Amino acid sequence: MYGDTTDKSLSKASIGRKRFNWSYAFGALALALTTALAGCGPADGGKSAQAASGTTAASAPVQGGELTYALATSPDTLDPRRSGLAVSVRVFGALYDTLLIRSADGSLGPSLATEWKASDDGLSYTLKLRDDVKFQDGTPFDAEAVKFNFDSIIDPETKAANALALLRPYKSSEVVDEHTIKLNLEKPSEAFLGNLSQGMLSIVSPTAAKKEGEDFGKHPVGTGPFKFASWTENADIKLERNPDYAWGSAEASNAGAAYLDALTFKIVPEEATRIGGVQSGQVLAAETVPPQNVVALKNDPNAQLLQTNTIGFPYTLFFNLEHKPWNELKARQAVQYAVDIDSIVKTLYLGTYEQAWSSITPGILGYDESLEGKIKPDVAKANALLDELGWVKGADGIRVKDGQKLTLHYVDGSPNREKRNDIAAMIREQLKAVGIETEVEITQDVATVVYQNWDYDLYGNSQVNSDPNGLVSFYHSTKEGERRTLSGLSDPQVDEWLDQGATEKDEAKRAELYKKVQQYISDQALILPVYVFPYTVAAGKSVQGLKFDPFGYPIFNDVYLQK
Repeated sequence: MYGDTTDKSLSKASIGRKRFNWSYAFGALALALTTALAGCGPADGGKSAQAASGTTAASAPVQGGELTYALATSPDTLDPRRSGLAVSVRVFGALYDTLLIRSADGSLGPSLATEWKASDDGLSYTLKLRDDVKFQDGTPFDAEAVKFNFDSIIDPETKAANALALLRPYKSSEVVDEHTIKLNLEKPSEAFLGNLSQGMLSIVSPTAAKKEGEDFGKHPVGTGPFKFASWTENADIKLERNPDYAWGSAEASNAGAAYLDALTFKIVPEEATRIGGVQSGQVLAAETVPPQNVVALKNDPNAQLLQTNTIGFPYTLFFNLEHKPWNELKARQAVQYAVDIDSIVKTLYLGTYEQAWSSITPGILGYDESLEGKIKPDVAKANALLDELGWVKGADGIRVKDGQKLTLHYVDGSPNREKRNDIAAMIREQLKAVGIETEVEITQDVATVVYQNWDYDLYGNSQVNSDPNGLVSFYHSTKEGERRTLSGLSDPQVDEWLDQGATEKDEAKRAELYKKVQQYISDQALILPVYVFPYTVAAGKSVQGLKFDPFGYPIFNDVYLQK
């Protein structure tokens, strides 16, 4: 249901939880930052564009070779129906195809589906499918395959993750003929068709999915340009060229079989090891370049830097509204005023990340620019609000009320993706200044701590998306028995705006509805928006043809290794 959900390493039963000494961590962080490189400009001005520096003139594509691509974290599963992580989607693009694609201008284009038509009442879509596609196990791609995929996503036994949120309000499918399918919805949705272009709605082989069951994520089969070879836990995922591939979409120049013989994703959480691997030639490309390495790579004659901003929902800290005292507006506002997001983003990311101001990113329909700069840190206001609530500072500087200390339980995942653990360290120090004791818990078991036990007061999450309808997953009331949202918000007015936004056909009116939602979220201090994530890749000069889709995911169809 959630986007990181944008990249966290989910747990194994044997993985424990741990608490860090953040006083020590913060001191070490401050020392490290004093030696970091400065002067880097914003990745690309907040636009969803892509750029390369230090590239060489491209030669004609050549066949052969293996691309080694270092990932910062490990996929949770290679089953798109069950995955909750953006890092998984970086692999999905090589293994699978989607029914539609989204172009750079925001329009939808054909992929496995060639034509589509909505019914007059908006309650169904009829799609014409390609008749020349086969899954990597030889199973024909047809309407029955699409029906199986979507029916399995809404089946509770599948335990679908983000795919379920993207597919809603799908209700059922009708196979019109072998290559025509009618998708029926419970209610009209302006986001539904566009969601069919997202990687977590990639189409899997029904034959393999039925055979492997819950283990399909370790033995994936799709229709994509690369076939699964092996997965060594916490080490690498090996793919090999699909020689039969001949149905590439317009998002890549090469519609046929890939130029590369093999594509290997190496799991390398350590920043220095990941980027050092590119510089030493141990890997040919590595994602998520640390800010302090950006300038050096731009000036490195033996490397190139590729960048694109992602779109969707920025890295955001969510208050758990079901926990006291954070169910009180003034308590949340006090935190909002006590935390200096601007200084955190500038200190940690050296100008390479942009500060987030809203619950959605620039580039999404309805983004409200009026929220930019609206909330500024004000320690005096934070202290005044806590005083009003009756929280009094004790001898140790921590506030107390009715014999209880004012404590905030801040949960984050491990490893330290995008310096998110460092954000926690800095916020801990800032909140201490106004008398809030922050207990930071770093865990590899986010699935249990957050999504099963809801054991947090503040937790960070992000999501790649192309439509503001995704706000439903975070802020719409949930029914009894449904998985609750990260905030736990339940407000009929917000529900009404979100429901109207899902069906409103007039884009201007739709945008205004989502602006109302953003204003409400800001006014009620439900979240602390932190940063917009720029996806950066360091690559050797031999790597040619690597580009990104509008969501910021890499496209490997055109990649070749220059001799």
